[in-house]
Amino acid sequence: MNIPLKKVLPLLIIPMFLTLIVESSEAKNINVSQNGSVTTIEEALKLAHNGDRIIVDKGVYVGNQINVNKQVTIIGRKGAILDGMGKYQIMVVTADSVTIENLTFRNAGISYVNDNAAIKLKEVRDCIIKHNKLINNFFGIYLAKSKYCTISQDSVIGNGREETASGGGIHLWNCDHITITHNYTSKNRDGIYFEFVNHTTITHNVSENNIRYGLHLMYSRHDSYTYNLFKDNHAGGVVMYCKFITVKHNVFQHNWGPSEDGLLLKELNDGVVEDNRFYQNSTAVYSEGSNRVMIDHNNFIRNGWAVKIMSNSTQNDFVNNNFIENAFDVVTSGRVNDNEFNHNYWTAYKGYDLNKDGIGDVPYHPVSLFSYIVNQQSPAMILMHSIFIQVLDVAEKALPVLTPKTLVDHDPLMNRVVVSI
Repeated sequence: MNIPLKKVLPLLIIPMFLTLIVESSEAKNINVSQNGSVTTIEEALKLAHNGDRIIVDKGVYVGNQINVNKQVTIIGRKGAILDGMGKYQIMVVTADSVTIENLTFRNAGISYVNDNAAIKLKEVRDCIIKHNKLINNFFGIYLAKSKYCTISQDSVIGNGREETASGGGIHLWNCDHITITHNYTSKNRDGIYFEFVNHTTITHNVSENNIRYGLHLMYSRHDSYTYNLFKDNHAGGVVMYCKFITVKHNVFQHNWGPSEDGLLLKELNDGVVEDNRFYQNSTAVYSEGSNRVMIDHNNFIRNGWAVKIMSNSTQNDFVNNNFIENAFDVVTSGRVNDNEFNHNYWTAYKGYDLNKDGIGDVPYHPVSLFSYIVNQQSPAMILMHSIFIQVLDVAEKALPVLTPKTLVDHDPLMNRVVVSI
């Protein structure tokens, strides 16, 4: 039986064509070495196709605005360093699904016009930045208008100078659905900075010794930060003009100085602050213009002020917290209180529990007259342990004149609350 050639030919050509497609689509490795045929990442990017891996050998490579415009993975071998020479932005990612891993980025130059960064992601999605070291850069990792990216297990150590000469360690602007996990930031202006960032998770990070804030959120919604350590910053966490922010299982520690806060809330609405540990901060929680925030199951231990709440903060609930050996438990700026303090444990409470139900039989007024005076005139702190001040406090509790009558815990606990931190 004779079969026409025009019918047989497609059957022979199609498998060969498909084989060529498969072979051309296989990812390849491109090695970058100072002694090899490809000596720069820029050269490797010209040779690369989507899906390829660029492997950078040990050595110091000048990083001057390297444009990663293909969907590639860039991996550094031990000792691979990209240096901005104190002048340049080092790497800019403009393609989706890029991975940057195991590289050291250092000396991105200061620029107040371009916000120079070691790694900048611009209008991308599904990128991964992990296991990198970033040292002495103006900005560390900078994301702009990006989505569904992950920043993981990076070390970002800034130059440690004044605010104006330092940028954010991990800096996000106008982003959605970002995951920031297991990173270390130090000596930056802000360890982690958000502005117009939504549906983002910050978890298991350490942010310490930053010039300004460990974490700074602005104009953001539906974000959560959990299991982080914020230590020795000007303020541990600052949340401003935000809604639906969740703060759980974090430690705010040693944010200590004349005006330093563990957690500052300014115009936060509908938030949750739960199961955190506030230890030795000048002020553990400062609230101004914040409403409908649930502050629940937190440890306030040995702070200067456990809670400073301004009179324009309303409908906030402080329940099931431990206030332990703070210099002052609560202070407010006025005599009007529209917040709930109930069912908390206070080491300063001197009441009794005759029926042994675990709840004090006498309500507790956490705002002392002396705390009110010190909040107005800080030099009065020198009188803190005087008998005269103790007499004034007793008299004020009996007949409140300056302190808010309604700021009272009607059911103070006799035993500490269990906090999951």
